[in-house]
Amino acid sequence: MKRTVRHLADGREIIYFDSPGAPDRTAEDTRDLPRVAAASEIRRDPLTGEWVAMAAHRQTRTYKPPADLCPLCPTKPGKPSEIPEPDYDVAVFENRFPSFSRNVLGDSSTVDGAGLVPIAPGVGRCEVVCFTSDHDGSFAGLTAKQVRAVVDAWADRTAELSAMDGVEQVFPFENRGEEIGVTLHHPHGQIYGYPFVTPKTERMLALARAYEAEHGRPVMGDVLAAERESGARVVVAGEHWTAFVPPAARWPVQVQIVPHRQVPDIPALTEAERDDFSDVYLEVLRRCDGLYDRPLPYIAAWNQAPAKRDRELGWLYLEVFSVLRSKDKLKYLAGSESGMAVWINDATPEQIADRLRATR
Repeated sequence: MKRTVRHLADGREIIYFDSPGAPDRTAEDTRDLPRVAAASEIRRDPLTGEWVAMAAHRQTRTYKPPADLCPLCPTKPGKPSEIPEPDYDVAVFENRFPSFSRNVLGDSSTVDGAGLVPIAPGVGRCEVVCFTSDHDGSFAGLTAKQVRAVVDAWADRTAELSAMDGVEQVFPFENRGEEIGVTLHHPHGQIYGYPFVTPKTERMLALARAYEAEHGRPVMGDVLAAERESGARVVVAGEHWTAFVPPAARWPVQVQIVPHRQVPDIPALTEAERDDFSDVYLEVLRRCDGLYDRPLPYIAAWNQAPAKRDRELGWLYLEVFSVLRSKDKLKYLAGSESGMAVWINDATPEQIADRLRATR
């Protein structure tokens, strides 16, 4: 990939990832923009030990603009956007309304000075990943070559963010569909560089550590082997990846896409593994969109090892899940799920897998 780093009018970085032979990226951002003023902080809940981010400045972020004013489309005459070029393959830029930022100031303290609830600056990095310049496209509509370009961009950004001081975990993800809460319809995802290891990852690391101590093998390796042997929940099988509905699925649609080799993160994938992922993932998304004969709202979440510790325990995988339990019904995270984190699924994992396999 051809990689070009430029800067927007307010100083934020924008990185273009293009196929060889693409034109040089030299367009200037002509907008008159103030410097980003992020005011994020994190507070540690004394009852759970989990960090919670406070980012009140995000209340003013762009909300459902008309298509002709989309900030993720290429710049057109008289309509400047976040991307100054008239076209692009894949573009990544720093979020103008970040939950975490390298520019956050402040010192560590506690709420009310009482020493009970720690407060720290929300230092980190948030980026937007534009998968295509086509406003009306979707990830499922990309070619395998285009997906591979996105994978390479994810790998580049994961490596760079992981090396930054204060970033403890890198999380690439995509929100798709209004039911998920998407406010910009252009095909895009995000990358968060967290200043802590996320609660989900901490729990998974603890389980992985205990399982390996007892069995001498990684737990994800045994789960993957069992799913491949059973086949009951396998949706798509490739040379280097297997996509299956997890045996304890929480969501009405949920698929984990797992590499056959233990790697901590996207940068560790080989060329062949990246190519095979592109084919397997596209097949999964096409089956998801065919499930209810409509574009499926979903979250696609990369689970990567922490950036600076416990990397030997991580096993990279992508999880795709949806709140849609039928063509026109949503699963709400009500009392049990939201109040007690006890999930109740209206379908068995085997039923979910059967429906996805039957979809073309």
